[in-house]
Amino acid sequence: MRLIFLGSPGVGKGTQGHLISEYLSIPTISTGEVLREAVSNQTELGKKAQYAMEQGELVSDDLVTAIIADYLKPFSEGSGYLLDGFPRNINQANVLDNILSANGNQIDKVVLFTLPDDVLLRRLTGRRTCSKTGEILNIYFSSKEKLQACLDLGGTLIQRKDDQEEIISNRISVYKSETFPLINYYEEKNLLVKVNAESPVAMVHQELLSSLNLNCMS
Repeated sequence: MRLIFLGSPGVGKGTQGHLISEYLSIPTISTGEVLREAVSNQTELGKKAQYAMEQGELVSDDLVTAIIADYLKPFSEGSGYLLDGFPRNINQANVLDNILSANGNQIDKVVLFTLPDDVLLRRLTGRRTCSKTGEILNIYFSSKEKLQACLDLGGTLIQRKDDQEEIISNRISVYKSETFPLINYYEEKNLLVKVNAESPVAMVHQELLSSLNLNCMS
């Protein structure tokens, strides 16, 4: 099964991606990891991506899609995988379709994880790291006991700069402007399924299995 996961930062795609990858025994292909691997291996495309990143520029659509296309070449017709972070826009989606159709393949399902904006903001802006234990906590969702335990150890609850509300709001805005057109794109192809990501992890996983008609699998 070939899957695409869509969803705003903080919606839980990474957690659910790990679970479904294990369940189906398929790899998760992350755009960021593929780019880093290409740079690390100093492929021709990787060198171009490295140059762009070192100049503080965004890696262009053409370069990203070329690197992903190169990465997908070894996958045979029957190979399954999960794409996380790709495609990010309609142009990338069209290129992906062309890559797959050239090999007689196609995407089976596109999963959109949904979460109300207010919950999403609290998930992201509420994240804190205990300076003593390194544990990731949330001032809105973690228990008072866990938060207090960090303080009792003499630790402090540290917020990352990129978890501040202004930055988070901008990330969500960018996601919406880039990804919303993809939702319509995949809805028109009858590939899109929606999963409510507000529930606990185990319940979201079960809803995901149901949306993919995988409940009957052992």
